[in-house]
Amino acid sequence: VHLVESGGGLVQAGGSLRLSCAASGSTFSIDDMGWYRQAPGKQRELVANITTGGGSTNYADSVKGRFTISRDNAKNTMYLQMNSLQPEDTAVYYCTADYVDGIAWYRSWGQGTQVTVSS
Repeated sequence: VHLVESGGGLVQAGGSLRLSCAASGSTFSIDDMGWYRQAPGKQRELVANITTGGGSTNYADSVKGRFTISRDNAKNTMYLQMNSLQPEDTAVYYCTADYVDGIAWYRSWGQGTQVTVSS
Protein backbone atom coordinates (compact mmCIF):
# COMPACT_ATOMS: atom_id res chain seq x y z
CA VAL A 1 0.00 0.00 0.00
CA HIS A 2 1.42 3.36 -1.07
CA LEU A 3 0.19 6.65 0.40
CA VAL A 4 0.59 10.18 -0.94
CA GLU A 5 -0.48 13.24 1.02
CA SER A 6 -1.38 16.59 -0.48
CA GLY A 7 -3.03 19.84 0.53
CA GLY A 8 -0.50 21.25 2.95
CA GLY A 9 0.67 24.83 2.82
CA LEU A 10 0.92 28.16 4.58
CA VAL A 11 -2.18 29.64 6.17
CA GLN A 12 -2.91 32.41 8.64
CA ALA A 13 -4.23 31.66 12.09
CA GLY A 14 -7.96 31.07 11.98
CA GLY A 15 -7.79 29.73 8.45
CA SER A 16 -8.55 26.32 7.02
CA LEU A 17 -6.83 23.61 5.02
CA ARG A 18 -7.95 20.25 3.69
CA LEU A 19 -5.41 17.47 3.53
CA SER A 20 -5.86 14.47 1.27
CA CYS A 21 -4.23 11.06 1.40
CA ALA A 22 -4.46 8.95 -1.75
CA ALA A 23 -3.84 5.23 -1.41
CA SER A 24 -2.71 2.87 -4.14
CA GLY A 25 -1.65 -0.74 -4.36
CA SER A 26 -3.55 -3.36 -2.38
CA THR A 27 -6.18 -0.91 -1.21
CA PHE A 28 -8.73 -3.68 -0.68
CA SER A 29 -6.65 -4.81 2.30
CA ILE A 30 -6.71 -1.45 4.11
CA ASP A 31 -8.44 -1.33 7.48
CA ASP A 32 -8.08 1.68 9.78
CA MET A 33 -6.46 4.89 8.56
CA GLY A 34 -5.13 7.89 10.42
CA TRP A 35 -3.33 11.19 10.49
CA TYR A 36 -0.26 11.92 12.59
CA ARG A 37 1.81 15.07 12.89
CA GLN A 38 5.28 15.99 14.01
CA ALA A 39 6.32 19.49 14.96
CA PRO A 40 9.98 20.53 15.12
CA GLY A 41 11.62 19.17 18.25
CA LYS A 42 8.54 17.20 19.25
CA GLN A 43 7.49 13.60 19.05
CA ARG A 44 5.12 12.41 16.38
CA GLU A 45 1.55 12.40 17.69
CA LEU A 46 -1.78 10.99 16.62
CA VAL A 47 -4.15 13.62 15.26
CA ALA A 48 -7.12 11.45 14.28
CA ASN A 49 -8.01 8.01 13.02
CA ILE A 50 -10.97 6.40 11.31
CA THR A 51 -12.23 2.86 10.94
CA THR A 52 -12.74 1.02 7.66
CA GLY A 53 -16.29 2.11 7.00
CA GLY A 54 -15.83 5.50 8.58
CA GLY A 55 -18.28 4.69 11.33
CA SER A 56 -15.90 5.41 14.15
CA THR A 57 -13.43 8.24 14.53
CA ASN A 58 -11.02 9.32 17.22
CA TYR A 59 -9.35 12.70 17.74
CA ALA A 60 -6.58 14.16 19.83
CA ASP A 61 -7.98 16.52 22.45
CA SER A 62 -6.05 19.39 20.91
CA VAL A 63 -7.98 19.17 17.61
CA LYS A 64 -11.45 18.12 18.74
CA GLY A 65 -14.11 20.41 17.34
CA ARG A 66 -11.71 21.90 14.78
CA PHE A 67 -10.56 18.95 12.64
CA THR A 68 -12.68 16.38 10.84
CA ILE A 69 -11.37 13.10 9.45
CA SER A 70 -13.22 11.29 6.68
CA ARG A 71 -12.58 8.74 3.96
CA ASP A 72 -14.00 7.85 0.57
CA ASN A 73 -13.25 4.18 0.01
CA ALA A 74 -14.52 4.33 -3.57
CA LYS A 75 -11.75 6.86 -4.29
CA ASN A 76 -9.21 5.23 -1.97
CA THR A 77 -8.74 8.62 -0.34
CA MET A 78 -8.78 9.92 3.21
CA TYR A 79 -9.20 13.55 4.19
CA LEU A 80 -8.48 15.84 7.10
CA GLN A 81 -10.47 19.05 7.17
CA MET A 82 -8.70 21.50 9.45
CA ASN A 83 -10.52 24.61 10.59
CA SER A 84 -9.60 27.36 13.04
CA LEU A 85 -5.94 26.57 12.56
CA GLN A 86 -3.51 27.85 15.16
CA PRO A 87 0.28 28.29 15.10
CA GLU A 88 0.62 25.25 17.33
CA ASP A 89 -0.86 23.15 14.52
CA THR A 90 2.28 23.80 12.50
CA ALA A 91 3.84 20.42 11.72
CA VAL A 92 4.48 17.83 9.08
CA TYR A 93 1.32 15.78 8.70
CA TYR A 94 1.52 12.09 7.81
CA CYS A 95 -1.23 9.70 6.83
CA THR A 96 -1.22 6.04 7.75
CA ALA A 97 -3.03 2.93 6.59
CA ASP A 98 -3.18 -0.37 8.44
CA TYR A 99 -3.46 -3.33 6.10
CA VAL A 100 -3.20 -7.09 6.13
CA ASP A 101 -0.86 -9.09 3.91
CA GLY A 102 -1.43 -12.77 4.39
CA ILE A 103 -1.69 -13.22 8.14
CA ALA A 104 0.38 -10.23 9.17
CA TRP A 105 -0.68 -6.64 9.72
CA TYR A 106 1.37 -3.72 8.56
CA ARG A 107 1.21 0.08 8.73
CA SER A 108 2.08 2.15 5.71
CA TRP A 109 3.12 5.81 6.06
CA GLY A 110 2.98 8.63 3.57
CA GLN A 111 5.90 10.96 2.95
CA GLY A 112 4.28 13.84 4.83
CA THR A 113 2.97 17.27 3.93
CA GLN A 114 3.99 20.49 5.65
CA VAL A 115 1.37 22.65 7.32
CA THR A 116 2.50 26.07 8.53
CA VAL A 117 0.19 28.40 10.42
CA SER A 118 1.32 31.98 10.83
CA SER A 119 0.16 34.18 13.69
